Amino acid sequence: MAQPGTAPARGPDAPREEVKRAPTADPDGNTPIVPDAAFDAALPSLSDDINAPLEPLPSSESPGTQAPVAGSPGSIPPATSVDPELAQPLQPLATTNTVPLQTAEDVAETDRPEIRYELAVRGLEEIGLEDEFKSLSALEDGDGKATNATQVNARAKEDEQLAVRLMKSLGYYDGVASSVIETVGTEPGRLRAVLTATPGQLYKLGAINVVADPTDPPNLVREQLPLRTGDPIEAARVQGAEANLALVLPQRGYPFVKLGDRDILLDDQTLTGDYTLPVETGPRASFGVLRTEGDAVFDLDHLSVFPRFKQGELYDTRKRDDLREALVATGLFDTIGVEPVRTGQPGPDGTEQVDLLVRQTKGPWRSLAGSGGYGTGEGIKVEGSWTHRNLFPPEGALILTAIGGTQQQGASATFRRQNAGKRDRSFSAGVSANHANYDAFDAFTGTAFVRWAYDSTPIWQKRFTYAYGAELTGTNERVFDFARNEAVRRTYGIAALPAQAVWDTSDDLLNPTRGYRLKLNVSPETSVQGSVRPYARTMIEGTFYYPVNDKLVIAGRARAGSIFGIDRDDLAPSRRYYGGGGGSVRGYGFQRLGPFEPLSSLVPNEDGEIDIGDLRPVGGRSLNEFAIEARYRFGNFGIVPFIDAGNAYESTFPKGSDLRFGAGIGGRFYTNFGPLRVDIATPLNPREGDGRVALYVSIGQAF
Repeated sequence: MAQPGTAPARGPDAPREEVKRAPTADPDGNTPIVPDAAFDAALPSLSDDINAPLEPLPSSESPGTQAPVAGSPGSIPPATSVDPELAQPLQPLATTNTVPLQTAEDVAETDRPEIRYELAVRGLEEIGLEDEFKSLSALEDGDGKATNATQVNARAKEDEQLAVRLMKSLGYYDGVASSVIETVGTEPGRLRAVLTATPGQLYKLGAINVVADPTDPPNLVREQLPLRTGDPIEAARVQGAEANLALVLPQRGYPFVKLGDRDILLDDQTLTGDYTLPVETGPRASFGVLRTEGDAVFDLDHLSVFPRFKQGELYDTRKRDDLREALVATGLFDTIGVEPVRTGQPGPDGTEQVDLLVRQTKGPWRSLAGSGGYGTGEGIKVEGSWTHRNLFPPEGALILTAIGGTQQQGASATFRRQNAGKRDRSFSAGVSANHANYDAFDAFTGTAFVRWAYDSTPIWQKRFTYAYGAELTGTNERVFDFARNEAVRRTYGIAALPAQAVWDTSDDLLNPTRGYRLKLNVSPETSVQGSVRPYARTMIEGTFYYPVNDKLVIAGRARAGSIFGIDRDDLAPSRRYYGGGGGSVRGYGFQRLGPFEPLSSLVPNEDGEIDIGDLRPVGGRSLNEFAIEARYRFGNFGIVPFIDAGNAYESTFPKGSDLRFGAGIGGRFYTNFGPLRVDIATPLNPREGDGRVALYVSIGQAF
């Protein structure tokens, strides 16, 4: 039985009891538009089957339905009338007139707002950052010009972030920066951007922890990380220390070292940062063998000529780089790579054997080259060459050369094999034909030669180098016959065994700035001109280079030569010693120093006068030369004042008397292949007939 005041219970199948309620008002007295009973009656009946398909919406045309009356509950308001213009079809694009938007570039300069600003920086100069800040500043990069004030403000905000980054790079991790844009005076468009930086306290390194495997020697990793507790936490200092570690460990036997991500834990109470760096050293390694892959230029037999290390030596990345540079210097590769490869095989002293993989790709083997110069007495000389650097593999080159000039012409063909059985040892053989017409002699010469040499290179400049060989020369030359007091032509056959030894402590082959060099040339020779005359030509030379500072180098040279065992007049003129010229005593003409033909050999001109300058030098059996230069360099240019002295003598040994002096100044333009040299000189104690000024243009220093 139902309790009083409660609704009677119903089962799930009991019919719905319909109850009508009068519309009731809400507490505010508002009566609902649709009564609840009417709303419930309008709801469609729902099926208890949730999988049943949706019932179609009632159609306004279905029988038994009636369209709702406008304004009644559930009615849809009538559609508004359509604008006739909207019902019309669109016009074709071709008939539409369009005007493009005006861009900033289209606006005339006079129509643009002109903003000028200046920058004031405060707080960075005290910690040495103002110059670096200005070199990176967006405001500075804008050159004080902007389209509007918004652009100035945007640049200032960018500079705030820049200032903070720079302060942190020096260890000022609490640094802040702010900017203010101010108007300047009453002039429109004038602004001042004021950036103020507050560095705060400087943070310094606290504990320094390196997490690495044991090394040999112990503490190798920590010793090569040059950081100390108490150092400022400067980005450059920390990065430089890590770079040193990554550089040195591969030089000490650890080719596979890897540095992890550093961690610096800052403490704002003690103003310190504890530094931690994980390091994977990899195995301690020794050199194994060479491997190769790719488009091979050299096989393994020839590749084995280049290394400056032996199997089993402790790995040193500098020797690996040296091997790669030596291969590059051959000029035969398009690309060349040398990489260490782990083998897992044991090496000596507990190391792991590491092989070097040489990846090769062929490059162009032919080249053209040219050079030129001018010297007083030498005239203009231009030289060109064609080279095939690998016509006779490996590294067997054919070189064809031609020389043209006002006083020298010639051609030559040379076979040269580089790295012949040993790195930087070369063998060459060739023939040449040459005509030289100088004041000292006029000679037509043919030569055949062979030569072995062990040379310095820019990659590996050696203390001791040498060269030796053999020459056969046939020459027809103009020579002054003192017995007949006239010039005649004679033919000489010459066999020579030239040799050279050089001791070099200088720091550069082409442009030395410190150290010294000693060079000795000896050439036993035999001259055949009617009879056989053996003799020996010798020359000793020493040069030194002293750096006064980074820009100024004092360079000096002394040279002396002698010819033993033969009279001067029995020597072919081209084998005698002469002084003067760009590589000798500057200020005098080429080969114009030394004995001359007798005055009686000159023929008076139409006026009966004799020109001493027409006398020709006849050369001598000895020579001495001295020179000193002050090489001052600024950037890629240089100025070189110099004084030279020397002479050639008829005697076997040079004399200290009768020295001729020349002085002048030169200009240098420094390039990656050596300095270009222009020297102007004048004789200080000229003889009658000597010129007043001499000019020399060439490549390379005078000595």
